[in-house]
Amino acid sequence: MGAGSSAGLKLSAWDHVVVPVSLVLTSDTHVPHRSRDLPPALWAAIEAADVVVHAGDWVDISLLDQLESRCRRLVAVYGNNDHGPFRTRLPEVARAEIDGVRIAVVHETGDKKGRERRCAARFPDADVLVFGHSHIPWDTTAPNGLRLLNPGSPTDRRRQPHGTYVTAVAEDGELRDVTFHAVPPRR
Repeated sequence: MGAGSSAGLKLSAWDHVVVPVSLVLTSDTHVPHRSRDLPPALWAAIEAADVVVHAGDWVDISLLDQLESRCRRLVAVYGNNDHGPFRTRLPEVARAEIDGVRIAVVHETGDKKGRERRCAARFPDADVLVFGHSHIPWDTTAPNGLRLLNPGSPTDRRRQPHGTYVTAVAEDGELRDVTFHAVPPRR
């Protein structure tokens, strides 16, 4: 067998290939109040991702139904604008371990002043906290190592130059390739 050849290569049951887990993070979608639907680029990312994280403010339960049917795995919470069936179907705080990355999700974290310290105390066992509410993209790290991510809003940019959502990869206990995507303006 020559160099680089895989002929005769045998894997045992103990051998494994590490496959990274792709994520989409979104929040504050406000469908149909701020937009009739999610942007096509976000739907494409959702359908391609292994896990979708939604940090609340859905507004209409039909969007939750659509996401559940169109994504492989959903980790989600309700927001301050989500009532009735949202409060029955979704928690206020969600937690998931995704390929060794401990993720917590909540809609509101309070004022930006002191946010890292407050969230580090509230979520001491998380590696990443995904939150929403402000519609402002956010990516910081608390002194204890907790990474705080707000994907912004894909449908209601408020004072931001454009709407946003996030893609990332979880692999072997690390969140990497965190990318904020700008949503083109509606026509």
